[in-house]
Amino acid sequence: MRCTIVPPHILERVAEADDPALRDIARRSLALSSGARAERHAYTVRPAEPNEDFVPNRTIADAGHKETLPGRTVRTEGGRETGDKVADQAYAWLGTTFDFYEAAYRRNSIDGAGMKLLSTVHYGKDYDNAFWNGHQMVYGDGDGTLFVEFTGALDVTGHELTHGVTQHTANLDYYGQAGALNESVSDVFGSLVKQWHKGQTADQADWLIGQGILAPGVHGEGLRSLKAPGTAYDDPKLGKDPQPGTMDKYVQTYRDNGGVHINSGIPNHAFYLVATSIGGHAWEKSGKIWYDTLTGGKLANKADFAAFAGATVATAARLYGDGADETKAVRSAWKKVGVKI
Repeated sequence: MRCTIVPPHILERVAEADDPALRDIARRSLALSSGARAERHAYTVRPAEPNEDFVPNRTIADAGHKETLPGRTVRTEGGRETGDKVADQAYAWLGTTFDFYEAAYRRNSIDGAGMKLLSTVHYGKDYDNAFWNGHQMVYGDGDGTLFVEFTGALDVTGHELTHGVTQHTANLDYYGQAGALNESVSDVFGSLVKQWHKGQTADQADWLIGQGILAPGVHGEGLRSLKAPGTAYDDPKLGKDPQPGTMDKYVQTYRDNGGVHINSGIPNHAFYLVATSIGGHAWEKSGKIWYDTLTGGKLANKADFAAFAGATVATAARLYGDGADETKAVRSAWKKVGVKI
């Protein structure tokens, strides 16, 4: 499973650029990301024993721009700041994401049982990505021309750690519509972590993923937009955001595991419509519907959009009633994006 924040179609475009330096960086970043995918397959998820001791256990390691994980430990739980902005930001965002899942859903870390949170910073040279490898977070520093350090955006950490939550719950396959749902769930909760941290309501949020990781001069706001899929960036080097927001624009492709980073725009937009229709803090009701659907044990790992949509409607009806405004909002959102239940 290639659980990287920057989709391969961006790096593939840069890998064909006229600029030889950027071309080489993109090709190397693609190769390292493919290695992360192979490593991700090596981890086996074992059932975790419930643990009510809600105390984070964070470790930050420094790869020293090498490609060996985890690297040299530079900070552990409760330790002093290192003075390295990137390492200390990674430590802080691990804590924020842990606190979000505890406060919003009474979840104790990624596995629900207090799993250790490990992050490696300064991975590779000019590495243009961040990823979850099934065991830990890994951050590149970016090349400085297209991307800057990937620890800068809280939703990047929230997104990648949520891949771990999915891994330990529904374990959605990483291909086709199930893979796009896997990516979408990470975008949804990545955005919710940021909204929770800022105390924002649904109408106050930017609904962007990766705002702040694009280098100065790049034309774009972030990597993806839940509010308006297809509008996050439009840059001569990166290309144009290809995400559809409705099923009539669904992209049939074998690349990127069946377009998991592209077609995720459809369930992303459905969640945005639900959240803005219900209003208030999106993690409270809309997020609760999505979270319970993901973790309830009834979602098949090969679930397609229709199966997931039906499951969210059933969850909303269970939580709020079949005729409740919340349930109506969920039904309406899926209809608007063209997913038939």
